[in-house]
Parts: sequence; C-alpha cells; structure tokens
Amino acid sequence: MTKSTIFTPILMAGSAILLLGFALRASFGVFQIPIATEFGWLRSDFSMAIAIQNLAWGIGQPIFGALAEKFGDRRAIIIGALMYSAGLLLSSYAITPGQMQLLNILIGFGIAGTGFGVILAIVGRAAKPEHRSLALGIATAAGSAGQVVGPTAAQLLLTVYHWQTVFVIFSVVILAALFALPFLRSPTVATKAELEESMGTVLIRAFKDPSYLMIFMGFFSCGYQLAFITAHFPAFVTEKCGAIDPSGMLAGIGITSTSILGAVAISVIGVFNIAGSIYAGWLGKKYPKKYLLAAIYTGRTIVSALFIMLPMTPFTVLLFSATMGAMWLATVPLTSGLVAHIYGLRYMGTLYGFVFFSHQLGSFLGVWLGGKMYDLTGDYTLVWWVGVGVGAFSALIHLPIREKVLAPQAA
Repeated sequence: MTKSTIFTPILMAGSAILLLGFALRASFGVFQIPIATEFGWLRSDFSMAIAIQNLAWGIGQPIFGALAEKFGDRRAIIIGALMYSAGLLLSSYAITPGQMQLLNILIGFGIAGTGFGVILAIVGRAAKPEHRSLALGIATAAGSAGQVVGPTAAQLLLTVYHWQTVFVIFSVVILAALFALPFLRSPTVATKAELEESMGTVLIRAFKDPSYLMIFMGFFSCGYQLAFITAHFPAFVTEKCGAIDPSGMLAGIGITSTSILGAVAISVIGVFNIAGSIYAGWLGKKYPKKYLLAAIYTGRTIVSALFIMLPMTPFTVLLFSATMGAMWLATVPLTSGLVAHIYGLRYMGTLYGFVFFSHQLGSFLGVWLGGKMYDLTGDYTLVWWVGVGVGAFSALIHLPIREKVLAPQAA
C-alpha cells in the first residue's frame, strides 16, 4: 500500500470539509452556560436547541444523500454550507429560546449537507475496494480533528469576544469548506445491475432486510451517547469536577478552571478518536464489521458505567475522555462500510443517510433528556445510566447481522 493510493485529492478535500464542519458542531456545548446565563434560560432551553439541531441533521441526511446522488455531490455541499452559515449568523441575533431552537433547524440541515452522509459516500465511491474501509476511517478521523480544535477555539474566542460575535466568526469559517469543491470529482463506482435499480427499489429492499433494520436500531445509541456528551459534558465537568490544583500539572499547561477542563475534555476525545477511527477503518479490512461494532459498544458501556460510579476528578475526566475518544466515531467507518458492503455503492449516501437518521434520533433524545433531567433534578446521573443501557443494547443487536453482499434485483 502506497501513500498515493490512499491520500487522494478526493479524500483530502472531503476530510477538510468534515474537519471544518465538525469543529463548529462540536463547540456548541461550550456556549451553553454563557447563553443560558445571559438570558436566564433554563438548561433545557438551550439543550432543546441542540436537540432540534441534531434531529434536523438526521432528517436532512437522507435528503442530502438523495440530492447528491440525483443532482451532484458538489451542489448538495454548496447548499449545506450556505444553510450552515446562515443558521449560525442568524442565531447570533436570537434572544429567546424559541428563536434559537428554530434557527438550529437551519444549522442541522447545514451540517447534513456538509457531514458524513454526503462526504463518506464520495470517499467510499472513490476508494479502491481494498482501501475503502481505511479511507472511510481517515475521513472520519478528520471530523475528530475538528472536534479537537473546535471547542478549545470557541472557549478561547469567548474570552475575547461575546458569544454572538463568535457565532458570526463561525458563520464565515464554514464557507471556507467551499474551497475544497474543485477536488471533489468522485466517480460513480457501481455494477451494471446496481445502475439499473431505482432508488425506490433499493430502499424497499433494504428496509425489508432484517440486517438493515438491525444496523438502523444499533446506531441509535451511538447518537445518544455522543450528542449527550458533546452538549452536556463541558457543563457537567464545570459544575461537578473537583477543583483544579493551582500549583499542579494541569494548571501548568493552562487548565486553570473546570470550565477550561470541560472544553479540553471534548478536545481530548477528538485527539484519541483520530487514532481510533483510523484503526477501526483498518480493522474493518480484516475482520467482520459487525463484531467490531459490538466490541466498540461493549467498551463504551463499560467505560461509561465506571466513570459515573467513580468519584469525578480532573484525572478521571481526562482518562474517560481518552478511552471514550478511542471509540468515539470508530463506529462511523464500520457502519458506513457495512452499508456499502451489503447494499452496494450506487445509493450508499441515501442508505447510510437513513441509518444516520436513527443516530440523530438518539442524539435528539440524549441532548434533550440531559437538559430536562438537569432542570428537574439538578443532576445528569440518570441520563448517563440510560446511555449505558442503550449501549449494551447496540452491542447485542449487531451480532445477528448477516454481513454478506445482498445482490441487486433485476429491473
């Protein structure tokens, strides 16, 4: 395997778009306390905005996947970037929970147009079969790289600018993704039989297949866990973690408060997920993807249960972030690769988009329930245990999947 066979212009351009989009998306949890404090909103008010954003992202994913396959990948990305930018810009003027929640629909659709559903389909079609799983892992890792810089950059900008100004800055940053478009010329790699099948035929065939439904249901917990942690972990750490020792090592590297620790924790997740996503993609070439997915969900379940049972300290926060980060988006190249392997590449974007909708249903529940339970009880413990339960469910439901190519039907 040579470097040139993997790091194609398409992979690099797609990775750049994912990096920018996920840098902004991963930073929303950092804004929760500043916005709620300024307007006196309940924690659930801003949580609902992020929950609606995740739901809109999920609804928009199969739509943008179909748009890309019908009218072209680059047109879908342009529409997504413009919606993302407009949603951020308009959100900077929001002064009520309703306004913020409504505008996050626009942001969610923008994320869908610049996110995994569209980009991974492009990367998957462009990669050689023997390199496809690893290429998907590398593109997923680029999203993790965005998660490294996004929350920390947002936290640093908030020390200089008001949150509204940071939203305006971010609305300009996402438009930089459009500079990658000239390099996204992905070929259509499909068999003659796949090309003869209509999108409707493929969708009906997939939804009648028990394996597709199990992939759909299994991805729910991934969304629940990731969205809950992204939205609430910074605030959770800020309020619950033990004090930072002013003479200790953390203070020496700039982590002088629990609020900074919360933002850094999200970045640590992103750092470790870069390696985790690439490694998962590499493993997907060698072992059945369903067993790898079951192992990842089992690992998440154990790590989450231990974290919530042990006393929270700066050390356990960083240890949890590192271990969870190694499994964070490792499910994405395996799940998208599993869809491509079983159902083919022709409508991969649409098929993965519907699977991703389940992920975003979980995201909606994780973010909304986190805010709601905090307002009712002042604590996130129950929400964590729900995450442990759904993670165990996902580990089990992947085991019966039939990981074999489902042959296209004749027209």
